[in-house]
Amino acid sequence: MATDRPRALVSGASVAGPVLAYWLERFGYVPTVVERTPEVRMGTGGHAVDLFGPAVELMDWMGLEGQVESARTVTRVFSFIRPGRPPVDVSAETASEGVSSRHVEIMRGDLARILHEAARHRVEYVFDDSVAAVHDAGPRVEVTFERSAAREFDVVVGADGLHSTTRRLVFGPEAEFLRFLGGYLAVFTAPDHLRLGDRMVAFSAPGRTAAMYPVRETGQARVVLLWRTPVPHDVARHDVDAQRGLIRSRYGDLGWELPRLLAALDQADDLYLDSISQVVMDSWVRGRVGLVGDAGYSPGPAVGGGTSLAVIGAYMLATELASAGDPVRALDRYQQAMRPVVAHSRNIGPTVMKFLVPRSAAQIWLTAQAMRVLPHVPDPLRRRLTSFGGSAAAMLREARLRRPEEVPLARPSPS
Repeated sequence: MATDRPRALVSGASVAGPVLAYWLERFGYVPTVVERTPEVRMGTGGHAVDLFGPAVELMDWMGLEGQVESARTVTRVFSFIRPGRPPVDVSAETASEGVSSRHVEIMRGDLARILHEAARHRVEYVFDDSVAAVHDAGPRVEVTFERSAAREFDVVVGADGLHSTTRRLVFGPEAEFLRFLGGYLAVFTAPDHLRLGDRMVAFSAPGRTAAMYPVRETGQARVVLLWRTPVPHDVARHDVDAQRGLIRSRYGDLGWELPRLLAALDQADDLYLDSISQVVMDSWVRGRVGLVGDAGYSPGPAVGGGTSLAVIGAYMLATELASAGDPVRALDRYQQAMRPVVAHSRNIGPTVMKFLVPRSAAQIWLTAQAMRVLPHVPDPLRRRLTSFGGSAAAMLREARLRRPEEVPLARPSPS
């Protein structure tokens, strides 16, 4: 006899996790979100992320459009800097016109705060804990935690990012699934000594780019460094001193604002550094365990529309879990629905890197000329030039979302 609503464990409380938990609760599940950090990472922390097309629409369906709009970044102009020459400016919206007509850039911390607040009174959040073991025992999944007592769930979802613990425990070592795209990303905070206003500024040397954009109402700027390398660096993810040394070795010989930025790096306590790698899996579901967002199909940090992909994937997973009844069948249907979306996302990163990190002085010159003429070309050509090969728009088109009122409530879990 049916006695209870089905229960889901979601590992990760950044973006995909809270979106999934919100919709699962709304569709009849009892979700629990476990997060290894002591609290949700709120405020203007992290780097700026993009919501495009269907991801913006999902914010509307969650009733969050006003909050997201109010928290969007103040960046309105992109300035390409070439020392000794006038900067080349283009509006941020023009630069993304070929991807989607709806676009919101927002700090990751602000987005995490908004998503957490949306359902925190209806969803159980467990902070300062992590999944230690997962055993799919058939009708239930037995989960052991680092701190809490073991529990059972009808379905377990890893929404725990590029370096997913859930993926490692259930699917295998991380190295089996990471595809290195030939570059690295570093982000940290520095004083806004350029008084950027509404501008992002970027400077490129062959194989290296440095950019800064303002963090509203803080007097600070976020520094973004992107560089190419044929093989991954031998530096531990949590060795901050070694990471700082690596960055200095890559940028210490450059002019522009780099000496100031490297000095600020020594004081920054929020340095994030990682390879630009994709997660490529033949299957991101196994039994009653599935992955969503970067954990299952990261298109590459900073280059592939991963935040929009995570929001879309979380909603599509929630609709299938509500509709299919059996979690195993639901996870399979979710994977099939997401396959064409994910396939297009994998083409975005390499194309975007060509623009963001030019390989040669000639490519830097061509980038400046393209930006100079962009506002003046006919609309169809401008949309084509800003489509980054068309893969980003194709990814968004493949995301076929049912409206919430079309999704049936989940069936109760059998006793």
